[in-house]
Formats: sequence, structure tokens, C-alpha cells
Amino acid sequence: MAVIKSNYAVEEGIYQMEVAWTGDVRPGQFFMLRAWDRDPLLSRPISVHDYDAESGTLSFLYQVKGKGTKLMSELGPMDAIQLDGPHGNGFPDVKSNLVVVGGGMGIAPLLYAVRDFKAKHKRKKVRVYLGYSFESYGVEPFNDVADDVIVNIGGIITEKVEVKRGETVFGCGPNVMMRALADAVPPKHPVYLSLEKRMACGMGVCLGCSVKTVDGNKQVCADGPVFERDELIWEGGL
Repeated sequence: MAVIKSNYAVEEGIYQMEVAWTGDVRPGQFFMLRAWDRDPLLSRPISVHDYDAESGTLSFLYQVKGKGTKLMSELGPMDAIQLDGPHGNGFPDVKSNLVVVGGGMGIAPLLYAVRDFKAKHKRKKVRVYLGYSFESYGVEPFNDVADDVIVNIGGIITEKVEVKRGETVFGCGPNVMMRALADAVPPKHPVYLSLEKRMACGMGVCLGCSVKTVDGNKQVCADGPVFERDELIWEGGL
């Protein structure tokens, strides 16, 4: 069990939870969260939004979409929550300048990716593109760590993305956005995409989050959630 430090709404239906936790976690990994006994049956997979090792604070940005996340949103400071993880393979450590593209709740795993990259490569540049359907949220922390942040509301964020010589791209968001991003970025640039899928076990056992890849079916929870663009087969969606 972990203890919640804070849990508050950053926008209607969007919450940020900060939990006391120490350990090793890579950008792009996720935890299975649970704050109830039997109902609902399954824990909820939530990606790591940010991590401060010095203060021992792990942050999750999540959207209330069902019974589990509704129960999570009702928790407060000093309440207990079960954390199982970290799970999955995160974003790779790249040494080029970085372009980061997030759509809606897809921004969640990208803040820690940017913060970790800038901590390791202080002279490298990070340009962040954030796209929202209606209202923006969670932008200020990106402004604090990235070299440039471009926000688009109500448009198509991938149409704003510019990738310069030698840059690597990280992306997370709805499948349609990531398919557009994969198609828009020239092949000479590496592109790593964090997939969003419904998960049950979080450990690759139930096969509920399978995706087609050039090497056969893989599990988003155990083999991902981050995949290199060329691994994925987009036919019929993911």
C-alpha cells in the first residue's frame, strides 16, 4: 500500500494524484492502481506522469471514465492506494534532440519522459506539441522543462508538428493521432509510440491487450506500451 499525498482535479473529469513512493521507474512505464476490495474486479492501468526521486513523489494524471477511476477521484491525502508495478517497457534513452507529441490524455506519460531526457542531456533540445479537443490542461509543467511548447485546441496537432534534422519523436494519444504521426514523420527519423489499450492483468498473461506487429502479436502491457513505429501493423487499426 502507498499513501496519497494529494489528489485534485486539474480540469473537469481530469485528476492528478501524487503518491509517496520510492524506487526505479522509467518514463513510459505504468502501474496497476487499486483502491477498493472486490468491485470493480480489475485494477486500473495508469501511466507514470511524473516522478521526483528526491521527495519520493510519484504522480499520475488520469481521466474519470468508469467506476474504478471514479473511486480513485474520491480519495484524499493520507488515504491508501495499492500500487502494482512499474510494468512495461518505457521510452528509450535517446541522445538526439527530441520532439514530443501528445493528444488529450496521451500527454500523461510524456511529462516524465521530457523531464528525464532534459536531466540526462542538458544541452539537447525538446520541442513539445500538445493537442486537445476542448480545454487544455497540464501544460504548465511542460513549460517548466521543455525548450518550446506548442498547444493546439480543437485542431489536428499532427498538422502542426515539425521534425528537424536528426530529431527523434515520442508520441502518445488516440490511435488515429498516432497513425497520423507515424505517417507524417519522414522514415529517417526514429518514432516511438506509447499505445493506449484496455488491460486486465498488466503482466501479459490475459492477452487482452494484443497488437499486431511485424514479429507477430505482442502484448501492450508486457512488450510495450512503447513500440517503435516500424514494429506496428496498422491494418484495421491497432
